[in-house]
Amino acid sequence: MASISMEIVINAGAGDVWKVIGEFATGPSRMAQGFVLDTRLEGDHRVVTFADGTTARERLVTVDDDARRLVYSIVGGTVTPEHDNAVMQVVADGERCRLVWSRDLLPDTLAAPIHKAMARGLDVIKKTLDNA
Repeated sequence: MASISMEIVINAGAGDVWKVIGEFATGPSRMAQGFVLDTRLEGDHRVVTFADGTTARERLVTVDDDARRLVYSIVGGTVTPEHDNAVMQVVADGERCRLVWSRDLLPDTLAAPIHKAMARGLDVIKKTLDNA
């Protein structure tokens, strides 16, 4: 199983960043404007459409507001891993915060393209949420 873990520093308070990251229904469109074109709810799933045409149907696993931790899983769309577990967590760091994004997935062959997409996404998230 491939494991990916990445983090960025965001020049904004953890509470303000969590208001965006922790909102399952609209978070992707708000945190990664331009990288994500649309996010919509379909029952207890969200469908995220990316600028490159990729779609991901994601199931919410849990939201922990106290820990500022959101867990979700890709269960369909144009990329369909055998297994996917993703965690986004906002960690306070003084007046700024860190966003830690990790995922475990199968098959291992998805690690390189998912890592690349996560890196691009984190760049956009930082630009969007810095000084929010």
